[in-house]
Amino acid sequence: MASNVNPTVRRRRLGMELRRLREQKGMTAEEVAERLLVSQSKISRLENGRRSISQRDVRDLCGVYEVTDHRIVDSLMQMAKDSRQQGWWHAFGDIPYSVYIGLETDAASLRVYEPQIVPGLLQTRSYAQAVITGALPEAPAAEIDKRVNVRTRRQDRINDAEKPLRLWAVIDEAALRRVVGSRELMVAQLEALIEQSHLPHVTVQVLPFEMGAHPGISGHYAILEFPDATDSSVVYIEGVTSDLYLEKPNDVQRYTVMYEHLRAQALGVEQSRRFIARIAKDHAESEPPPLPGFGRV
Repeated sequence: MASNVNPTVRRRRLGMELRRLREQKGMTAEEVAERLLVSQSKISRLENGRRSISQRDVRDLCGVYEVTDHRIVDSLMQMAKDSRQQGWWHAFGDIPYSVYIGLETDAASLRVYEPQIVPGLLQTRSYAQAVITGALPEAPAAEIDKRVNVRTRRQDRINDAEKPLRLWAVIDEAALRRVVGSRELMVAQLEALIEQSHLPHVTVQVLPFEMGAHPGISGHYAILEFPDATDSSVVYIEGVTSDLYLEKPNDVQRYTVMYEHLRAQALGVEQSRRFIARIAKDHAESEPPPLPGFGRV
């Protein structure tokens, strides 16, 4: 196995295989946990790829499942070893959403709906810094810088000449009108967004206010798909203290249908570019709001 395997994706594949072996044996996660004297939550985390899997874990589980083919055991043990390698994001220290970064790094395509801000992969550095600073008002400067650096490093997937990420972004009008940092900064961000929308692997559509209620009204989500057919698609929903990853086919299908409706309701690609350009012009021509205490009485 190559040394540059993605540890997050490797854990997912290994977890899926361990779950298949358990189900083949006709055992529940509770029964396995009881046999190994561990918690059920540990078994669940191992199977969904959210927890690092040791070779000892694999050995013990294979024993419970009575796997006698040494080639299968050796293959799973190697996967466990590979899954404990570090991805590029580990060089930045503790990253709360490292699981997502691992998935995004290996994904072939990403469909995202963003109601509040420009999607992270399409943000300028100045815009990213303003967004992160506003979202984490009590974070020290070093933490802000780290997150900005991680965000810009993630954008390498967009600029990869050999294997670029296929990105489809539906962006609510509110995200374009929200003044993040300054109006000057917003003009630069929106101009960059238009430029990136011309990349052959990037599609940007705007969902204007006049469309009213729509399937994305409940908030941001992303759908990741992978080049390997054995890797199931994942719906990612970001939270404040924890994130949600949906992998069941029915859940993924439901969000996929929702996304198709969003794309249908959003402006076309050329219309979206003109719409973004008009909003950039609005930002450029708008006067700054009066300072507190100096407005009209």
